[in-house]
Amino acid sequence: MPLTKIQFAPGIDKQNTEYGAEGRWTDSDMVRFRYGLPEKIGGWAKLISDTLIGVVRDMHAWSDLNGIRYMALGTDRKLYVYSEGAAYDITPIRRTSGSLTNPFTTVNASSVVTVTDAGHGAQAGDFVTFSGASTVNGLDMNKEFEITTYVDANTYKVTYTGSTASGAGSGGGSSVVATYDINIGLANSAYGYGWGTGTWNTSTWNTPRSTSTVTIDGRQWSFDNFGEDLIATVSGGGTYRWDTSVGTGTPAAIISNAPTVSRFTLVSPTDRHVFLFGTETTIGSSATADPLFLRFSSQEDYNTWVPTATNTAGSFRIQDGSKIMAAARSRGAILVWTDTSLHGMQFVGPPFTFSLNQLGANCGAVSNHCVKDVNGITYWMSQNSFYMFDGAVKKIPCSVQDYVFGDFNITTQPETYCGLNSEKNEITWFYCSGTAEQIDRYVSLNYLEQSWAIGSLARTAWVDYGVYEYPYATEYSTTAVATTPSVLGLTDGATTFYRQEFGVDADGSALDAYVTSGDFDIQDGQELLHIGRGIPDFQNLSGTVDVELKFKTYPTSSTSITTTSTVSTSTTKFDIRGRGRQGQLTIRSDAVGDNWRFGTLRLDVQPDGGR
Repeated sequence: MPLTKIQFAPGIDKQNTEYGAEGRWTDSDMVRFRYGLPEKIGGWAKLISDTLIGVVRDMHAWSDLNGIRYMALGTDRKLYVYSEGAAYDITPIRRTSGSLTNPFTTVNASSVVTVTDAGHGAQAGDFVTFSGASTVNGLDMNKEFEITTYVDANTYKVTYTGSTASGAGSGGGSSVVATYDINIGLANSAYGYGWGTGTWNTSTWNTPRSTSTVTIDGRQWSFDNFGEDLIATVSGGGTYRWDTSVGTGTPAAIISNAPTVSRFTLVSPTDRHVFLFGTETTIGSSATADPLFLRFSSQEDYNTWVPTATNTAGSFRIQDGSKIMAAARSRGAILVWTDTSLHGMQFVGPPFTFSLNQLGANCGAVSNHCVKDVNGITYWMSQNSFYMFDGAVKKIPCSVQDYVFGDFNITTQPETYCGLNSEKNEITWFYCSGTAEQIDRYVSLNYLEQSWAIGSLARTAWVDYGVYEYPYATEYSTTAVATTPSVLGLTDGATTFYRQEFGVDADGSALDAYVTSGDFDIQDGQELLHIGRGIPDFQNLSGTVDVELKFKTYPTSSTSITTTSTVSTSTTKFDIRGRGRQGQLTIRSDAVGDNWRFGTLRLDVQPDGGR
């Protein structure tokens, strides 16, 4: 019998059954589609050995005027800048308490130290650094600590990891300085429980709620550049500037005249206005924060926010939606998404400075970082679909839509992060599935070929190559303990910083990858098929690849026969003994050094009778 070529259209099809997806691929992990063919994705390796405190929620790369490269990384607990092979803590300072007298109280043989500082404003999990202290019962307190326990407005406790006090009593001297980072945020979004949660007249009065429809957002950061300096806004908090000229050892400083509460920030492309979204209607009054209100500073001046006849500061309030979710620069305009709509702002000059127009409805964004602009075309993830804007709002046909949105954690949607890999023409959304509290899945779109891929790569933030020669990304572990900076009493939760598309392995370990086809048959399954041999076709093959064929008699029957053949660069053909009404193909690799792009497969297919 002549050989039969088995080919499949690019992209994963989860909308059909395995039999209905004949001629398509139906499942994958760690595989992308390029030039119409499936291939194993690139590997990754640690950029630095140190791990960062908390979960990174945004990254931003830029260079200063001297060509020195930087990367800002914001976590739920810290703000970092990476430069020249090291990560530095530049978390803004909330409060400095000077000249405290004997603030430390120890208990003999205990590692717990009680600290007294009137009106400290800290909460459990915050960070404090002490200086100017004398030794207290054998403990050198001139270190950074995580606050273990909030006692009251004037007192809290820290833990001296690895040591215990040699005696009981108070001490530290009369010149102790306590420096507090800004308060930490939540590592992930969660439902809000307790007293006062819920609508009026719901359930019984004076009882805490054990369920809720109120979501408390996890901490997010947003970054942009004002010249060579970094502008950073923490969600639900202030806006900060980190001046590259002050060096990596200096924290970011508050922009004192800016609103004190905002959702995120963006700098306009040519006219350099700083925008704050979901901000205060009265500057300095956090009680007036409006999630649909936006402000922009005067041109070339991030310190001037109150509009006057002599500046270009201003504001808008968007009407469609309940909160502003995202913004992006595109085609000389700024696109702004609420949770239900899309709007466009354009610079028009005095006296109005900017115009605001609604561009679409029922097409909102799910998170601050779910949007990516590629050469003037913008792509984003909504609550139940993917969209693009190229002058008009368009829903993107998606062959994995039910798979993604049918198992999309509603509570943690604000954590969704969109990464661009422009070298591979690929946009990837990393999201939380089911009941996952941290990102555990991805869905990718090859925007040139309009093919989709899915998998389980967990990346909380991503930056494309450009400033750096590879894409950079972060992965979070809830059980790891961070190493930089050195903090005593530090609780679990650390981020690893990776160089992506680097090699073919997962930081030195095997990168398991597979792609599975829909069913194929002959004569629409009227006859059983028998396969005796196969001729593989691979490109960029290194190591080995398993070619697995499964055979079934009916679409709903269990697999009756499975054959696996190992293919290497020296393999010309492999022998098979397979029989069934329909077959299914899986290409899989699971060893260090494996790499491949699959072309096609020729099989010796013959009709066979039932027996």
